[in-house]
Amino acid sequence: MKLLFMSGSDRFAAWHTVLADLAPEIELVDANAPHDPDDIEFALVWQYPPGALKRYRNLRIVSSLGAGIDHLLRDPDFPVGVPFVRLVDPTLTSGMIEYALGATLRYHRQMVEYADFQARAQWHPLPAPTTSQRRVGVAGVGEIGGAVARAIAGLGFDVAGWSRRAKTELPFPVFAGIDGWKPFLARTDILICVLPLTEATRGLLDAVCFAALPSGAFVVNIARGKHVVAADLLAALDSGHLAHATLDVTDPEPLPGDHPFWRHPRVTLTPHIASLTDPRTAAPQVVANIRNCLAGKPLANVVDRANGY
Repeated sequence: MKLLFMSGSDRFAAWHTVLADLAPEIELVDANAPHDPDDIEFALVWQYPPGALKRYRNLRIVSSLGAGIDHLLRDPDFPVGVPFVRLVDPTLTSGMIEYALGATLRYHRQMVEYADFQARAQWHPLPAPTTSQRRVGVAGVGEIGGAVARAIAGLGFDVAGWSRRAKTELPFPVFAGIDGWKPFLARTDILICVLPLTEATRGLLDAVCFAALPSGAFVVNIARGKHVVAADLLAALDSGHLAHATLDVTDPEPLPGDHPFWRHPRVTLTPHIASLTDPRTAAPQVVANIRNCLAGKPLANVVDRANGY
C-alpha cells in the first residue's frame, strides 16, 4: 500500500527510514516525485496547498503531520467523505509543556525586566512573588492544553483554564463558553493560548481580550498565529497595558522582515518551534490507523469537521 507524504517542512527521509523499519508493507511516496495518484490510499500532510489532494481519488485516510488540522479544514477541495486524523504524540505534548513552562517561568522570575536592567547597567533587585500569587490562564485545555495546565499547576501556580464547553474532570477551575471568557481573563496574569484554530477562535486574542486582562499581564501564543489580531496586540503593548508577549506562531509564517513584531522591545518571537513532530514517536500512530482502516476497525483521533478539532 502507498502512503503519500506531502509537506514543505517535515523530513521525508526521516519518515521513510522510520516507516521502512516499523511497517515495511507501507511504501512512503514523496509528493514531489513522479507517482500515480490512483495508487495512493493514504496521505500524511502538513500545510499543503489547498486543492492538492483532490486528484487522489482513492484516498481512505488523510493524517496531519502535527496536532493542528486547520490546514485541512481550510481546503475547499478536500476529498468528500475521507476522514482526517490529527496527531496525538507524547513528544509533541512534552515540547509544548516545556515551551509553556519556560515562558511562564521567564515572566514569573521577571527575566524580561532583568534583561532590561542589564542593558542599562542597573543593579536593581525586584520583589519576587511566590508561584501561588501568580495567576496563569490556559485557553484551550484539550489533550495538549490540559497537559500544559497540569504541568504549570504542578509548580504551585494558580492555574485556571478556559474551554468552549464545560470540563469538570480537570484538577483546576475551568471557565466555559463566551460567558466565561472575560471572567477567565480577569483572573489571568499570564495568558497561554493553546486553542485549536476554528471560526469561533480566529481573532479571539483581540483588543477586547487584552483589555479584559489585568494591567501588566503577559501573553504567550503557542497555538496559531490567526488567533491574534496583531494590530490590537501591538496597541496593548505600546500602551503599557500588556507587559510582554511571547509568540511562537504568527500570521503569516514566516513573518515578513519588516513586521513590527521583529523589533518590538516587548515581543519575543520564535519560528514555530514550541514542539516539533518526531517520526520515531509519531509514526506508530499513523501506522496503527492505516492497519485499523484495512481491518475495518475504528480510527484514532478522527477530527470532527463541525467542531474543527
